[in-house]
Amino acid sequence: MSGLELAIIAFLLMLLAIFLRIPIGPAMGITGFIGTWIVLGKPVAPLAQLKTLSYETFASYSLSIVPLFLLMGQFATRSGMSAALFNAASDWLGHRKGGVAMAAVGACAGFGAVCGSSLATASTMGQVALPEMRKRGYSDSLSTGVLAAGGTLGILIPPSVVLVIYAILAEQNIVKMFVGALVPGILAALTYMLTVAIFVRVNPGAASTAERKSYGERFRGLIGIWPVVVIFGLVMGGIAGDWDWTQPGVQALFTPTEGAAVGAVATGLYGILTGSLNWRGFLDSILQTAVSSAMIFLIILGAEMFNSFLAFTQAPQALTEWVTTQGFSPHLVLALILICYLIFGCVMDSLSMILLTIPIFFPIIQGLDFGLGKEDSAIWFGILALIVVEVGLITPPVGMNLFIINNVARDIPMSKTYKGVAPFVLADLLRVIVLVSFPGITLWLVHLMF
Repeated sequence: MSGLELAIIAFLLMLLAIFLRIPIGPAMGITGFIGTWIVLGKPVAPLAQLKTLSYETFASYSLSIVPLFLLMGQFATRSGMSAALFNAASDWLGHRKGGVAMAAVGACAGFGAVCGSSLATASTMGQVALPEMRKRGYSDSLSTGVLAAGGTLGILIPPSVVLVIYAILAEQNIVKMFVGALVPGILAALTYMLTVAIFVRVNPGAASTAERKSYGERFRGLIGIWPVVVIFGLVMGGIAGDWDWTQPGVQALFTPTEGAAVGAVATGLYGILTGSLNWRGFLDSILQTAVSSAMIFLIILGAEMFNSFLAFTQAPQALTEWVTTQGFSPHLVLALILICYLIFGCVMDSLSMILLTIPIFFPIIQGLDFGLGKEDSAIWFGILALIVVEVGLITPPVGMNLFIINNVARDIPMSKTYKGVAPFVLADLLRVIVLVSFPGITLWLVHLMF
């Protein structure tokens, strides 16, 4: 049996284990352990590997950014920023047909800029915006659908934990990945707002209008969102800003990890000074960060075991060579990979998909000619993968954001949420087509800054 055949069988068995509800971290780790045992012919080899791999993985300086951004998100969730963002957006957009739903999208984008988690964004904004939309007569399907879709902006608008993991796996610059995600993230928010506008014109009874605010009231509302602007500017400006105009290139004020630490401290201080983050909330934030970090690190360790097994089989190289020698169109291969992400998204969470597939798909993408440099194609593909993973969060039957919103609105049937999110899934797919066709949309800001 060739290494590629063994890898394919192991991959299918691992998927079966995941479908049988075995947690993905242990599923990948056990598959990688047994696979390495079979390839090397002795059980002591994977045991020795596990001994060193766990330390090398968890001692990585790059991974320290993950718990810091998670802590920043926990503080942001408890600091009251979400209500200020929604109120400010509603002041500007609420008087339009479907304007409160558009305001929810804008608030999700703003909250994602300091949170970095789609699940936290969906949950927090659901509690803030859903009662307001229902009070104003918005249909249940539109209310839950727009919040489930808007929540996905949490992993697309930087900072994003999933984007950090991709950058580490693909050995790419985290700052450039963040910059590359900015324009597609803004485009996603605008696309969702346009989808709402079309939805309420096709279904006039699905939404209403709020009272028009004066410009004085609108600008006063903007004062309440200054913490989000300051923290986002501090983090992104600090890690990507050119602070010395006499020197060529970007002179960052601090590293991405230091930026995450600054963001966490700033968000925590804001919560403490405003009284929205008490001692109990602080301890809960630390505990939830520890739990989430432990879960992510276990998945990463399992992925490292499985990736080591793939390296021994040389399956990624063999698969890359086979694809490149078949004469397939690069865009056809890319389309098939993105379709795989859509399928996986029906049964997996975003982080698991990235950890499971990037070691297999990334070498293939790097081996194809899209008319871009290696680094450009890596950034472009990473953003595309992130967007399609984001679609998986709102794709039935196991879209995680759908369940988060359903948990907030327990009296709304899941079928209505499925119906309400369908236009946003279609908008996401159209946006993917645009970004595939025009890579410059993703890359122009990266080229401008670096």
